[in-house]
Amino acid sequence: MIEELPIVRTVRELRARIRGWRQAGRTIGFVPTMGALHEGHLSLIRLAADRSDVVVASIFVNPTQFGPHEDYEAYPRDEARDTALLAEAGCGLLFAPTVGEMYPEGATTTVTVAAVSEPLDGQARPGHFAGVATVVTKLLNQCAPDLAVFGEKDFQQLQVIRRLVQDLDIPVEIVGGPTVRAADGLALSSRNAYLSADERVVAGQLNVLIRMSLDRLLAGEAVQTVEAWATASLLSAGFNAVDYLEARAPDTLARLGPGPISGPVRVLAAVRLGRTRLIDNMGA
Repeated sequence: MIEELPIVRTVRELRARIRGWRQAGRTIGFVPTMGALHEGHLSLIRLAADRSDVVVASIFVNPTQFGPHEDYEAYPRDEARDTALLAEAGCGLLFAPTVGEMYPEGATTTVTVAAVSEPLDGQARPGHFAGVATVVTKLLNQCAPDLAVFGEKDFQQLQVIRRLVQDLDIPVEIVGGPTVRAADGLALSSRNAYLSADERVVAGQLNVLIRMSLDRLLAGEAVQTVEAWATASLLSAGFNAVDYLEARAPDTLARLGPGPISGPVRVLAAVRLGRTRLIDNMGA
């Protein structure tokens, strides 16, 4: 029988638990989430459990990474369901703070990461990565884990976090967890629940066209040509808008092209379908 997962809601409680494990010589893995958990999140918990003695997860819907017209208030929340899933996946502790605990009155410090945060979602969602970088910096300081696991589906976010950890000398290993996909290849996301049945069929074409784009780049087609073809193909497939589909250098997310690629590449895309924004990426 799976034991009930303990929950702490203050930084003081979290640090007390961590201190006890440290004194016992146990290593700590950490998986931050915004809840609405699915198999993608649970794969990160299991990955952390394989590489550490105790896994701490957080659930915090971070208001500072949502834009003024995004879905912060409507973002799905079900702590009881999420807690049960975490326990089953091998999590040892849930940190579920309030907004007031994470951002006390008078807090004014923001963490920004230049360069890698600026293109792609940095342009499409101004201020988003400052919110991500700030909350992740706080969570890493609060939990002080040996390693923290983030999904590769949010590849730009992963690279932003790797950069801030390196630049701020935070003593934690950042581990990327592979993207988990549905049977048709759609990357699992909490926001997939917003899709209607017809939209869900269209959504399955996103990963197909990213894969085709990557194959064409590896075959020697020019970056600019492939990006234009893929954008037009996404719109023809039924997506309402394409925020971007671009080939980038994996480590820095610098632009490639316009000619054929000559090294590693990551194809990243963000599209809009009805009221849902979907992201995905693949690399080689």
